[in-house]
Amino acid sequence: MNASLLRSVVYIAALCGLYLSTAMLVPAMVDLYYGHSDWRVFATCAFMVGGLSLMAAMATRGPPPTFSKRLGFLLVNVLWAVFSVVGAIPFMFSQSSLTFAQALFESISGITTTGSTVIVGLDHMPPGLLMWRSLLCWLGGIGIVALGLFVLPFLRVGGMSFFKMESSDTNDKPFARLATFTRAFIAIYVGITLSATVAYDFAGMGHFDAINHAMTTVATAGYSTHDASFGFFQSNTLLWVSTFFMTISCLPFSILIVFVVRGRLDALRDPQIGVFLAYLTAIAMSVAVYHHLRNGTALDDALAHSFFNFTSLISTAGFTSIDYTLWGPFATMAALFATFLGGCSGSTAGGIKAYRFVIIFSVINTGLKRLIYPNAVYSVRYGKQTVDQETVRVVFLFFSAYVFLWVLGSIAMTLFGYDIETAMSAVVTCLSNVGPGIGPIIGPVGNFSTLNEPALYLLSLMMLLGRLEVLSVLVLLMPIFWRT
Repeated sequence: MNASLLRSVVYIAALCGLYLSTAMLVPAMVDLYYGHSDWRVFATCAFMVGGLSLMAAMATRGPPPTFSKRLGFLLVNVLWAVFSVVGAIPFMFSQSSLTFAQALFESISGITTTGSTVIVGLDHMPPGLLMWRSLLCWLGGIGIVALGLFVLPFLRVGGMSFFKMESSDTNDKPFARLATFTRAFIAIYVGITLSATVAYDFAGMGHFDAINHAMTTVATAGYSTHDASFGFFQSNTLLWVSTFFMTISCLPFSILIVFVVRGRLDALRDPQIGVFLAYLTAIAMSVAVYHHLRNGTALDDALAHSFFNFTSLISTAGFTSIDYTLWGPFATMAALFATFLGGCSGSTAGGIKAYRFVIIFSVINTGLKRLIYPNAVYSVRYGKQTVDQETVRVVFLFFSAYVFLWVLGSIAMTLFGYDIETAMSAVVTCLSNVGPGIGPIIGPVGNFSTLNEPALYLLSLMMLLGRLEVLSVLVLLMPIFWRT
């Protein structure tokens, strides 16, 4: 491995550490405003992390190397590892008093916008700590969209090329300069967050709750300021507001930018958007009708809770309003199935994602046609575009690795002493960056606080693997990667 490359990676990671240390001053000011002594914890952590990051940046400063796949793979992994460790520091020294394994899990869950938590008693936690959790999610969401739009397509391991797959216009670039696109993306991300804050406020949340839930909604992260999540508010209006913003946040941000900035309605014709909205509506509607008929729940309540909870699962936000596993076996199975799906590429959502299902279905459809007409020429299509064999290969490689890790992780969880239901749902919810699992321990009304440390480390790894599209992490295990 080139020493210059390692130096550059450490330098960039140190700069990101500086940004994250600056972000720690936000919860410090929140605690100071509310008169809580935890502001000292965040202030101390900010100066400590900032000092170390500054020294590392000065020691490794130098001319930037040419961007390559090797640099991209290493940089992505190092950055998310640094974010995870730095984000965990305040959790260990704050009032929550988490162990390192718990703090790391909580931090990774926030940065990867998973939303699983090991903290019990959120209603009584310091406001600064609650803000730090939400801020980790919000910043992680920005990083995830940037990762999916700019880095992973170049590395050919995830995401989709903006100009080839996520835009209906494949001939002309909608923005002449990357800087213009980046400014538009940040403006829309912040704009959706502010809109969600105002909507939550008007729908009945307090100001502090509205800000926190808006940040974690747009990031599809699911961290709440209450143990009962949205069940605390007992409001169908809030459920519908959240459902709307979770759905918006699952759409490709590149498409939203083209639509908002350029006013191009044709951008919304991206095939993955239709597929995502179709399976979201079908699952939520079927479970609502099932709940209404089986349990006698009023149809308006059934629709509100079903659409909210299953949008939360499919968008990988992870909010909950009720224990939907009590509705019946069909609802429980639907919840487990929804955990795999995910939103669109280029969004903050996790999971397998809709565009991969479009390509997989096209491959199956093409293969069946060739069985009937062996000499005919059929191509794999994504909308009106032909999908190259390299993209097909990467999609199936991801899908195979995803299933393999789920099975392997589930077996490991059973070795740690957990039942099959907990083991399988815990691994898939972390691998898909969803949040809640199935069962009495980690289900919609449970959390991960009772899991032992080996399980927490395993699930932390699964969250990182899922967030970084699996392959970009596994490639580091190849000896050839480290050869000069």
